[in-house]
This record gives sequence, C-alpha cells and structure tokens, in this order.
Amino acid sequence: MTPLSAVLITLDEEERLPAALESVGFCDEVLVVDAGSRDRTREVAEARGARVQVSAPWPGWVAQRRLAVAAARHDWVLALDADERVTPALRAELETLRERGPSGAGYRMPRVAFYLGRWVRATDWYPDLQLRLFDRRQASWEGGLVHEAVVARGPVGRLHGEIEHHPYRDVADHLRKIDRYTTLWAEQARQAGRPARLLDLVFAPPWAFFRNYVLKRGFLLGRAGFTISGLNAWYTFAKLAKLAERGAAPRPA
Repeated sequence: MTPLSAVLITLDEEERLPAALESVGFCDEVLVVDAGSRDRTREVAEARGARVQVSAPWPGWVAQRRLAVAAARHDWVLALDADERVTPALRAELETLRERGPSGAGYRMPRVAFYLGRWVRATDWYPDLQLRLFDRRQASWEGGLVHEAVVARGPVGRLHGEIEHHPYRDVADHLRKIDRYTTLWAEQARQAGRPARLLDLVFAPPWAFFRNYVLKRGFLLGRAGFTISGLNAWYTFAKLAKLAERGAAPRPA
C-alpha cells in the first residue's frame, strides 16, 4: 500500500474544515498548515487527529502550499482545501490506486461546485480538472499572485471520481472574492506587461456570459446558471478594468 499524506492549508476555517478532514480520514497522514487562524481551526483539526503546523505571517498562496507539501511525511500527496471534500467514489479510486501503486507524476480529477443549492456540472466551472494527487518529487505548486496550480514534470493520469467544492457561502461572499481575486489578477497582469485594451473591456465580458450561459449550458441550471454566467462576466470586466486602472489608459487593439 503506497503511503499517502493529505495536506490542507487553512485560515479561519473551523466551520468547513471538519467535513474536509472526515473525507480524507483514510490517508496515512493528515497535515493542516494554518496561517494563524483567529478562530478554533487548529483545535478542530487536532481534535480530529490531524497534525497541525502553524505558518505565520502569510507567505502567499504558492509559498504556503509548497510549505505544506514539504512538511508532509510521505512523497505521494493529496492536496485539499477546507472547502473541498473527497467523494466516496474518488476515495474508492484512490484506495485502488494505492493498492496497485500509483505511477507517473500525478493524477487529475474533476471538481464539482455546490452553488445556490445545486451541483454545477455546466459553465466554465465544470469539469474543472485539478491535479491534486501527485508525487512531490515530480510535481510542485506553481503560479503567481492568483490561480496557482500543481505542475507535473512527468506523465499525468486521470481519475473519474470528483472533488466536491463549496467555494462560496452566498452571493455576497462570491462578490467579495471576485473583488479580491480580480485585484490580484490585475496586478499580476500588469507585472507581466499585459496591455489594457478598450476592445477587451467592450467584448470580453459579454463573450464570457454567452460562453457560460449558452455554449456551456448554464441555462440548464436555472437561477444558479444565470448567476454564475453573470458573475463570470462581471469578473472578466472587473479584472480588465483594474488592469486599465493600473496601466496605461485603454486603447483600441
């Protein structure tokens, strides 16, 4: 049986963390790296058998995730967030894989979000493939200020069981995260020298709505699909507007 470490990074997650920890209880080790929570996150994790390590001050997303992976006791790592859960189907696949021995650098799996009372298997949100099971000797977290991901330096397989994702507590929480992430995206794009173009501001947001609502069948999800499509369009507009604010004035392409 290949030993497996589940690693989670946390900050003020006492409400959502228990379900995440329960879903990875089959792993040989559960490690929680906490960024100085002010609530009972650390106590909750320890009470459920997790090994807790505190990292403060916050070093950034990529650095924090790398720290957690490096602190794990085993080379094969399952990376999860407090708002995610391993489904029974995914757990069964993982157990089978551990018995026969994983190969390559890692494995991708689909992630399904729960939003406005339903599972979202449409729009840009699905299948949202995530490389979360990996050999740390052949893969690592990479990225800038936002949208970090695991990058493999070898073959990557595919699993079919899903990770459940509970990304937003409500629409207000969704809007707050849009504001935070679009600010980070704009700064990252400015540093990379991306131009701020007026045509992008004009055409990219409606295209984002059309792609999500029509081409990727958001219309099948009722209110949730319409809200996701609208807020994805707003995300697109906000990040480009903030880029324009930080750089040169928007100009025609």
